[in-house]
This record gives sequence, structure tokens and C-alpha cells, in this order.
Amino acid sequence: MISIVLIEPEGPVNIGMAARTMKNFGFSELVLVNPNLTEESYEYAVHARDILANAVILEEFDETLKLFDLTVGTTGKPGKRFSAHRSPIYPWELRKLLEGYTGRVGLFFGRESIGLKNEELERLDVTLTIPTSEAYPVMNLAQAVAVVLYELSKGRPEPPVEALKPATKTEKEVLVETWRELLRVLDYPKEPERREVFVKVFNRAIRKSFLYGREVHTIIGPLKKAVKRLEECE
Repeated sequence: MISIVLIEPEGPVNIGMAARTMKNFGFSELVLVNPNLTEESYEYAVHARDILANAVILEEFDETLKLFDLTVGTTGKPGKRFSAHRSPIYPWELRKLLEGYTGRVGLFFGRESIGLKNEELERLDVTLTIPTSEAYPVMNLAQAVAVVLYELSKGRPEPPVEALKPATKTEKEVLVETWRELLRVLDYPKEPERREVFVKVFNRAIRKSFLYGREVHTIIGPLKKAVKRLEECE
């Protein structure tokens, strides 16, 4: 389980937007340390107000360390010289690191003004940074949360959305056969050999395409209707 930990967040808006981002990517555990939490935070959370309402609120950094088996601190300033607590990994490396890990993970984000302090980073297990332009390397708090959670969400199973299931081989075969039937009743092309070429071209196009099952059935419906009308006309 991954929790987002905001250490002394200074902007009420960022707190709300961070909660909203968490809900966007399917995360719900939020820990706030000495936050500037206001009604504005709830306004910007929009439909993620429940995450703020259920957040664990603590007063000291030390209290958070007792909650997790693995702690990850974020920094926008990895440094140009080697430093044990500022030798970070990237978000995609963290995703790989956490594959199969079942312990409690705390993902720490620091203050908007100064981030996490050196002494705080030293007490965390892993340091993470987001590669950004040297012209302006430090990201907004809520945006940083979004980038990291987006990367971590790649390793999570996708929600079972029926409308977004890829078309099966059988569904595609039904579509091709419906196309074949349409060409038959149209008697087009008249030469059987050429008609078979039309079927093969259509089949090839469908096989190369990434189609959702719902899309395939949407195409099949009108084709079958056309076949039926044409047969009635005959």
C-alpha cells in the first residue's frame, strides 16, 4: 500500500489538488504533517474531499516514520556532487523497485518553498527525483505528485471497464464475415476472385487495428442491417 505524505504543505490549494490527483490515479491514503489545511483545500479537492476528510494528520516528521516499512523522499535538487541522501532514482525506477512489494510505502513530498530538509532525506530509505529542465528544475507540489503517481500507476492492473475491453479474435472474425456477406448480396465485385481480395484486404486492416469490442459491435450492427435490407430488396 502506498501513502502520500505531505510535509508541512504551505499552500491550501496544493493540498486539495494533491488529493484530487491521488483520486485520479486510484490512491487514497494521505498523511499530512502540520498542514495549512483550509476550506479552500476542500474546494480544490473537488470529488476527492473524502481523501482529505480521511487523511492522517500529524504534528511532527518523526511520527510519520513509524507508519511505513519503506520511505521514499522526493527532491527537485538532486545535486551535482555525490551525496548519499541526494543520489536519487527516477519515478520509473521506483515503480520497478516496488514490483511485488507488499509492505507499507510512504512517498514523502516536502514544503513548496524548501522541499524536504537534508536531515529529513537522510532518515528516509530512498530518494526520488523527477527529471526536469535545468532552467527551472523545481516543480509545483501538486504537479510533482501527479507525475510520480502517473508513473507508479503504470504498474497497477487496469480497472475492468467493459466498454474498453479490446476486441477478441472471434469478434473480429464475425466482423470480417459480415463484410463478406455484404459483398455477396451486393454482388460486388462480380468476379469471385476479386471479391475474395476485398475480403482479405478488409481482414488485414481489421487484424492490424486496435479495436475495442464495443467498436466492433458498433460496426457490425449497420453492416448486418444493410445485408438484411438488400436481401429484402431482392
